[in-house]
Amino acid sequence: MADFVMNVALGRVAEFYWRVKNADPAGSTLVIAALAASGIESDAVLRDKDTLADLVAGSTNEVPVGNGYVRKSLTATDLNVVTPDDTNDRMDLDIPDQTWTGVLAASGGWAKLVVCYKPAASSTDAQIIPLTSHDFPITPDGSDVVAQIAAAGFYRATPV
Repeated sequence: MADFVMNVALGRVAEFYWRVKNADPAGSTLVIAALAASGIESDAVLRDKDTLADLVAGSTNEVPVGNGYVRKSLTATDLNVVTPDDTNDRMDLDIPDQTWTGVLAASGGWAKLVVCYKPAASSTDAQIIPLTSHDFPITPDGSDVVAQIAAAGFYRATPV
């Protein structure tokens, strides 16, 4: 297991982030969903999924809502301005650390966090595009769950 960019989002993550930051379209968000440890498919299988609905259609499941877990939504005000790092010839994107309060053991084990692009408030899971997947193996115990995707950011684009 490792962190990776979904095939559908290759070359597009910075653009989707920019769209949310600039409210283009209005109501677009980044969504963070946790995948359950039980039944998780291999990274090779997951990276081929084109929508959030596809992602959880096989044996992979999202952590059940409740017991302290709910999807997180990030809007324009949550995101940094998109600024290329010209000195290091790269583009780093970051999101705020996320906290789920009092997550009970009944929510089950977690395996991954997936950052997705939701084009509109009314978008269904079949319209939400998974962007990146990040290993996040935890077993909740009733305490808060705090996720820092990566200290340097959740996504980095560099020249080939």
